[in-house]
Amino acid sequence: MTNTNDSKTYNDRVKVSIQDGIADVRLDRADKRNALDPAMFDAIARAGKELVTNKDVRVVVLSGNGASFCAGLDFGSFQAMADSGGKNKPKPDSEKENAGLMAPDAITHLAQQICWVWQEVPVPVIASLQGHALGGGLQLALGADIRVAHPATQLSMREVHWGLIPDMTGTLMLSRLVRDDVAKDLVFSARVISGTQAHELGVVTRVSETPLEVAMQIAREIAERSPDAVRGAKALINRLSNAGAAEHFAEERRIIYSLIGKPNQVEAVMSNFEKRPASFVPPTV
Repeated sequence: MTNTNDSKTYNDRVKVSIQDGIADVRLDRADKRNALDPAMFDAIARAGKELVTNKDVRVVVLSGNGASFCAGLDFGSFQAMADSGGKNKPKPDSEKENAGLMAPDAITHLAQQICWVWQEVPVPVIASLQGHALGGGLQLALGADIRVAHPATQLSMREVHWGLIPDMTGTLMLSRLVRDDVAKDLVFSARVISGTQAHELGVVTRVSETPLEVAMQIAREIAERSPDAVRGAKALINRLSNAGAAEHFAEERRIIYSLIGKPNQVEAVMSNFEKRPASFVPPTV
């Protein structure tokens, strides 16, 4: 094994260090619970892209510095929706703030890519979860191959709470892990579950009081195996489980763009900020 010891920082949001075949990827916006803003979207995607072709890497550990793994979309994005009353609807194909950029021939836009890139990385990716993994944060974790969570971690597919849908590959990745009725329960209700409950449902792989330590232990075990065999095994498992991903992600984009800025989506946001019951109109989709 090549004994490399490299480190790099992306947009002051993500730190990556590589040692003994293990890429330690840390979200580094602890003061905001590692919430996803434009700089964070870009940093995660860039970090993942560079790991796709790094043959010195045998396993990746993805974690968040501070009290939380990732609390989801930056709260300011929802506040902007409420303040504008939906008048400033994002242009999905051109506005980076909506993470809607797509590279030529890609099957994902930027918001989807920060989750999907961990499936494109040819080596195993282990996510270490603590504090919060909400909305986009949970979808980011679902992009990993293995998840280790603290039992008190709060996890939620939170998007419906804001009048949206999980649009960062989450419905595909969640449906790979749990029965359809369980996935629907979690998505429709937007309820928060603990790390212990997530493990019982099959959303996380292991629970531990020291998730990062356990994730690193798993990583060291994998790094000692034949890199050819490990890469081949991941490719073979993904070949079956990720079939139809491109079509599914296109449908995610179609549905989310049909919701953003519409009356019921704006009402979901505004009623939350104004702390009142929502008053929805008949559905438009």
